[in-house]
Amino acid sequence: MLPPDATALVVDPAPLLREALAARLRALGARDVEEAAGLEEARVRAHVSGPRALCVLDVDLPDPAHPARDPARGLELLPVLRADGWPVTVVLTSVTDPAVVRAAFLAGVRGYVLKSSPLAVLTEGLQCALAGGDVYADPAIAGSLAVGLLQGAGDAGPGTLSAREVDILRLVAEGHTNKEIGDVVDLSALTVKSHLARIARKLGTGDRSHMVALGIRSGVIS
Repeated sequence: MLPPDATALVVDPAPLLREALAARLRALGARDVEEAAGLEEARVRAHVSGPRALCVLDVDLPDPAHPARDPARGLELLPVLRADGWPVTVVLTSVTDPAVVRAAFLAGVRGYVLKSSPLAVLTEGLQCALAGGDVYADPAIAGSLAVGLLQGAGDAGPGTLSAREVDILRLVAEGHTNKEIGDVVDLSALTVKSHLARIARKLGTGDRSHMVALGIRSGVIS
């Protein structure tokens, strides 16, 4: 059950799914449920008053400013949720890509559930995440999770970034292009691109927003 008088947040582009999730979260004890269809609306809805308990998030969110599909764009919201005091995030999505699954757990989500799974799986995932124990992985993504972990094994992770790579990742977080980063650190844009490729291999994702989210989560950048 959710803590008394707590608020939940549902971030998903599908209105009917948001409505069904809101009803489920109220049944689990949520006093209020905020709903958002995309990143910008979610950033606004995250600023609620009173205790916050749980965000259920689809990682595959639309962004009008960036029409190209990014199946893990929703992970950009995690630093915002942490800053606004949301203690638990559970992913509910159709995305099974191993790199996305791994990036989500490394970024701090407490559960990862597929939309195609039975309601009982979602309920179990929510309850497990709220209990504060182990993270919950939908049984249907066991293979994806294993592949993601194998891809990230070895000389990998935020802690293996060099000082130069950390500087570059920090500039990425500030929104600079490769050329702008090169001007700051006195490197060519091509060399910056090579550094970013090494960062991507170490973090298990080549998406700039995912790299930033992982860097913030690990404390490598702030």
